[in-house]
Amino acid sequence: MDRRRILIAGIGASLVLAMWEMIVEAVVPDGAGFFGPPIAIGATIVRDLQGSANPIPFNAVALVLGLMGHMMNSVILAVIFGLTVSRLAPSAAATIGLGMAWGVAVFAAMWFVVVPAIDPLMLNLNAAVLFAAHLMWGAALGVIWTRFGATSELSLAR
Repeated sequence: MDRRRILIAGIGASLVLAMWEMIVEAVVPDGAGFFGPPIAIGATIVRDLQGSANPIPFNAVALVLGLMGHMMNSVILAVIFGLTVSRLAPSAAATIGLGMAWGVAVFAAMWFVVVPAIDPLMLNLNAAVLFAAHLMWGAALGVIWTRFGATSELSLAR
C-alpha cells in the first residue's frame, strides 16, 4: 500500500464529507452553520466551546484544529480500510460497497461511542446529514481506492 494512495483516498474522501456537511449545516433549520462542523471537531481541544448552541460560534483556532483532525482521522481510517476492508473486495463495485459499509461503521462508532465521551458539541450536528456524509465518505474512499489500483505488497515506506 503506497503513501500516495493513502493520502489521496483519505484526504479526497474527507473533502467529500466535509463539503457536504458544511453546506447542509449552513442551510438546514437550526443547523450548526457553515463552519460549525469543523469547529465542533476542534472543540475536542478547545473545550470552552462545549455547551454552545447552534449555530456554533466561530473560533479560528477550533476551525484549524478541526480541519486538521478531520483530515488526519480520514487518512488513518483510509489506512485501516486499505489494510483490511478493501482486501475483501473482488471488484471495484464491491470495494465501493465495502467503503460505504466502512463509512456506516465509522459513523456508528463515532456518533454512539466516541463523540458522547470526548466531544459532545458534535452532537449539535444533524445525525441524518452526518450519516449521509459518512456514506458518501465511504463511497468516495472506495472509488478513489479502486482508481489507483491494487498493490501486491504492503509497504507504507514507499
